[in-house]
Amino acid sequence: MKNKSLISINDYTREEILRVLDLAGEFEQDPSQRILEDKVIATLFFEPSTRTRLSFESAVNRLGGKIIGFSDTASSSSTKGETLKDTIKTVSNYSDMIVMRHPVDGSARYASEVSTVPVVNAGDGANQHPTQTLLDLYSIRKTQGTLNNLNLFIVGDLKYGRTVHSLLMAMAHFNATFYFISPPELSMPVEYKMYLDQRGLKYYEYTDFKEIIPEADIIYVTRVQKERFSDPIEYEKTKNAYMLNNSMLQNTRNNLKILHPLPRVNEISTDVDDNEKAYYFTQALNGVYTRQAIISLIFGLKN
Repeated sequence: MKNKSLISINDYTREEILRVLDLAGEFEQDPSQRILEDKVIATLFFEPSTRTRLSFESAVNRLGGKIIGFSDTASSSSTKGETLKDTIKTVSNYSDMIVMRHPVDGSARYASEVSTVPVVNAGDGANQHPTQTLLDLYSIRKTQGTLNNLNLFIVGDLKYGRTVHSLLMAMAHFNATFYFISPPELSMPVEYKMYLDQRGLKYYEYTDFKEIIPEADIIYVTRVQKERFSDPIEYEKTKNAYMLNNSMLQNTRNNLKILHPLPRVNEISTDVDDNEKAYYFTQALNGVYTRQAIISLIFGLKN
């Protein structure tokens, strides 16, 4: 893992994933460790972000490192026509690691190929979001006591949702049973279902989950992402397709937890927030510890 970019969740083995989670637990107990005092991390966000960017910056600050970068393209030379290659090659001269979010699928992999320092993918288009997945796994294991043999409900935008694509591939290591709940227009892409088929894992597809919700251990809700739609009419048709409210949780399992990568629009009612099964705000906090673990492992400061 030392000096190795993290672009896809498949860049890590099952054992490496578990090492990240174990180390995140150590950082949760002691988050302020001054182990990055000679390190500079560049955060290049070509797309808007709140939780991912700020949790990375919080992680670096708590470890004593320095942050440089930008939070939107308006403050970067891409507005002048600079290529991604030139941006990455330049910024890699100024930093020890690049954390990048970009709207184009595959951009993070390309960046890692031209960079002289490790690149961490903070989301590339509708493709992958591996650090979100690792904090999701940390949240699941913390609340369930295990990652093995769980019923995982994934609800909402499964077509464009990069978080669910990474989560599916990660949970395939742990014999999960997958329930995909979405409108037909936003169903899980065939390549990810083939991924599960090749591993002999079970998955089911539904357009509604009110009747099957008692079977869930984890409900992972995603928003319908307006920015991924080229057709505004298609977005308007599907944006309110699913909404989880508190009354729907009455006959669910005691161990059930509701996760969401956030931001939330209206897919989880605010009346769920005070339910003990709501975990999405603590999930966001877990991002700091998980990203501390990822950064320190890439730098070889922990093993």
